[in-house]
Order: sequence, then structure tokens, then C-alpha cells
Amino acid sequence: MVERVNLNHAAGNPVDKRVLKGMLPYFQEFYGNPSSVHIAGRHATKAVANARMQIVNLVGADTKDRIVFTSGATEANNLALIGFAYRNRRKGNHIITSEVEHLSILNPLKFLVKQGFEVTQIPVDEHGVIKLEALKEAITDKTVLFSVQHANNEVGTIHPIQEIADIAGDAKIPLHVDAVASAGQVPVDISDLGASLMTLSSNDLYGPRGVGALIIRRGTSIQPILLGGGQEMGLRSGSENVSGIVGMGIAAEIAGKELEANIRHLTKLRDRLIKEVTTKMEYTYLNGHPSHRLPNNANIRFSFVEGEAITLYLSFEGFLVATSSACTSRTLEPSHVLLSMGVDEAEAHGALQLTLGRDNTETHIDHFIKALPPIIKRLREMSPLYPPS
Repeated sequence: MVERVNLNHAAGNPVDKRVLKGMLPYFQEFYGNPSSVHIAGRHATKAVANARMQIVNLVGADTKDRIVFTSGATEANNLALIGFAYRNRRKGNHIITSEVEHLSILNPLKFLVKQGFEVTQIPVDEHGVIKLEALKEAITDKTVLFSVQHANNEVGTIHPIQEIADIAGDAKIPLHVDAVASAGQVPVDISDLGASLMTLSSNDLYGPRGVGALIIRRGTSIQPILLGGGQEMGLRSGSENVSGIVGMGIAAEIAGKELEANIRHLTKLRDRLIKEVTTKMEYTYLNGHPSHRLPNNANIRFSFVEGEAITLYLSFEGFLVATSSACTSRTLEPSHVLLSMGVDEAEAHGALQLTLGRDNTETHIDHFIKALPPIIKRLREMSPLYPPS
């Protein structure tokens, strides 16, 4: 059998063995519900509280901020946008975001438009960076929220988040930061940014799937969108997923401690991968910012071929890769991120998203660099668009 090499970590990370070890007791030995007042419930309550502190420490939050655990980043983004919009509607009905946000931002905003809200999507430049002047010009007296990602999950571009935060602060407009792609990859400090809301994902930290968190800074008001027993400080009803929350907390602690080492490791692999692929094959281009990008991301497009075909051929060689984000890869539509960057539709279809992880090695890169060129050559020879040599 061909050895599998995961170059698609953005779609899902394996749970760190240390995380799994810490989770296991909470499936049977410590099975209490945090809402229970007996000793098993109090043990669960303590475990959840400890996980909140581990999240606080990862992103520089304050102990008085609310850390609301959810079923994942999608729910956290929905709570941030819909919960904030409904709670603050009397102050205004205008929300500003960017054209390259994750669908868990764009689709809730489409829902809010149907509820009478106005949404402005800020364009990006050819590297996928949010245009700051357009952001400033979009502000009105009805603007109640900025919602922007720290880094793009598809092309890896890191936005000038501090400058965006300064614009929000000068206009006295709350800022929601989707830090799913960046937390655990690069330093993230919610206090330095002055953000009011921040979304995190467990699995992107090598924790279990099905867990996320919304950080709500002190003084920020939102209303719940799930109604029930009033768990999670009344903001997210439903019995807490204690084992998952414990896992996310441990994953956050490990990510913080090993951040610098992982940045060095992944950046070295990423830079070599980009250089080898883009210089050894013609009509091959890097998507995203050349330097202000996540250390694990290499998004590369190949003219005259389809990304789906490249993905299929690479899978036969044991490589797990993607053509776009996991939430959109089931469709045949080109990436909205690449289209917003000015990449034409035909070129966008030839994009390959490569996302590295802690487990990747130089040997993996060696094998990939060897396997890819023959595949591209074969596919281009079959393409009627490929210019004759």
C-alpha cells in the first residue's frame, strides 16, 4: 500500500496523542455533567473552567472575558454575528466584512440581510489582503460591527489585523476576529487588538472535532441563538461536551508552548515547497501574499489543468491535498477567495491548496516534489488549452 502523506491539514488535523490521553478519563471515569451539584458535576465544572483558562492563555484574553464553548467554529461565528446583530440592532444595522471570509461568516451575513441588515464586503488586492482605504470608506453612522479574519484559510494571507483593529477602534466600532486559521500558527493576542469577539476552533489546534469557542470581551453584549437550559453563562444552551472541551484546552496549551518551534519547522518546509514547485514547472504561480502568510500554507495554481484532476492523481501516489477549503470542495465552483483576488475562473480551477502540519517532514516534501511534475506534465498533455512546445 502507498504511504499516506497529509498535506491537507486545513481540512482536519489528527488529534494530538497528548490531547487524547487527557480526554480519555472524561468519557467514563469523570462523566459528570457540569450542571450537576454533586461531586461528579463539580469535577466536570472544574475541568471546563481549567479549559477556559488554557484558552485565555493562548490568545491573551482576560480572566473576566467570557469563553463560550460551542460545537465548532461555525456555531461560534453564527453566535458572534447573529447574536451581536440582534442584541445591538437599536444602535445600527450595518456590518462590514471582507469578500474572502469563510462561508461560516458569509452565509450568516446573508441570513442577516434577509432580516433587514446591511452588509458591505470589502475587496482585497491581488495578494488577498483587505484594502484598508475601502474599509475606512465603508463606515457609516449605522455600522455596528467589523467581522474580519486574521488570516485566510485558503491562500494563507495574513491580514494587517492590527491596522484593521486601529480603524475599528478610532471609529468606536466593535471588532470580531475569526482566528480559526491563525491561532496556534502565529501569535494571536486579543487584548493587543482590542477585539470584542474572537472565534477559535479545536481541531485547528490538534484538538477534537466538534468543539469551538467564542471569546466575548468584557462589556460586549450578545444574545443567545440556541435556547434551552442556559448553559455557558446563558449564551449557549445544551449540556457541555466536557471531554471535547478538555481536549480543546489541552490542545491550546500545547499550541502556545510549542508555537515558536512549530513556526520554524513549518516555515522551512513551506518555503522549500513553494520554491521547488513554482520554479521547476512553467505556468505555475503562488496564490496569496509572498511573505505575509501562514507558515503552513502553500496555495499554488497550475495553468491549463483542473485542480480536481491533480488531487485525484496525487491521491494515487498517497498524497492528501485539496483544491479549496473543505467547506466548498464538494462543489464545482471556483474559490470565491481566488476570484476576489482577480484570478480568472479558468485559472482558479487549477489551484491546489497545500497545508502542512506538525507531522510533515523534509522527506515528505522530497517525495511530493518528485511526484508532482510528472502528474502536471501528463494532465497538460491532455489539455487542449496547453500551448504546444
